[in-house]
Amino acid sequence: MTVSPSSIRPADERSAVDASAFAAEVAPRAHPIVLRGQVAHWPAVTAAKQGPEALAAYLGEIEDGGSARPLEVLVSPPEFGGRFFYLGDRLEGFNFRRERAPLKLLLSELLRLATLPSDQAHSLYANAATAPEHLPGWGVDNPLDLDMGGAVPRLWIGNASQTATHYDGSTNLACVVSGRRRFILFPPEQVGNLYLGPLDRTLAGPPSSMVDPLNPDLDRYPRYAEAVKHAVVADLAPGDAVFVPATWWHHVQSFGPLNMLCNYWWDYDPTNSAFHAMVHALMAVRDRPDFEKEGWRAWFDHYVFGPGAHSAGDHLPAEARGVLGPASPDRTERIRRYLLTALGAR
Repeated sequence: MTVSPSSIRPADERSAVDASAFAAEVAPRAHPIVLRGQVAHWPAVTAAKQGPEALAAYLGEIEDGGSARPLEVLVSPPEFGGRFFYLGDRLEGFNFRRERAPLKLLLSELLRLATLPSDQAHSLYANAATAPEHLPGWGVDNPLDLDMGGAVPRLWIGNASQTATHYDGSTNLACVVSGRRRFILFPPEQVGNLYLGPLDRTLAGPPSSMVDPLNPDLDRYPRYAEAVKHAVVADLAPGDAVFVPATWWHHVQSFGPLNMLCNYWWDYDPTNSAFHAMVHALMAVRDRPDFEKEGWRAWFDHYVFGPGAHSAGDHLPAEARGVLGPASPDRTERIRRYLLTALGAR
């Protein structure tokens, strides 16, 4: 079974939007959408269209070498073809190593690798580098005129590669600067058909699917055939963006000798993660007897997932609702203190 754009339904798309249309028509969406030309006006995109050398020169010009921090770069040998993944059938390691390098060194190495045959070139990938720390001039030169709720722009720079199918806990706007990107996206409810790898030993943060969407092994992963039926594909050129709602799964191919993407995660708080709550439930709930789990299912439905969950404490006086009160920084801190005490943390 081979995955190609012709075998997967294209994602919805529209032309670039202004701030009001984004807030009213895009941000509330529960499905991905491509925004053609959304950042075509960025100077970085203009430079990229002139070639890798022009983009490298532009990025070097806006980098503040005195204050910019080195980037974390994933390095994978040529024999893995740019697919950053686990190593071996027993998942005993990864097929890449992590190094730190200044931006200009990364760019010069990418330009050098572009002169080599593909079977001799290492794959390099700097991922999720926060622009203010790693490329301080980025935000001023390439602003996004949409309300991202204060999201920090993050930069992804490398050569041809594959990022394994994973999810983001926050809604994402991914903007292509250079090279082409192909997103294969799966709705959240396909989690059981994607055959996830280890939850607590991941490639780069969130857990990833074990299935290679470009060459799926259906004998080993038969339910993946169902996941593909619900997938959509987004092919992006420089200047295009894709809106990915939180918890949508996505596999990303990056094409070109020097490709670059800038993304924005908003409502991003790694200390307040639904995924961490789910992992804790593995310990606290999953292995209880079935009748107990049904009891806790009722609790979760009443206080978390049910349509009336937000009002489950309304029968109490406002000052007595405690952790059942409406979302706020004070409630978040109260819940954290309660859990730290309950779990015996110091």
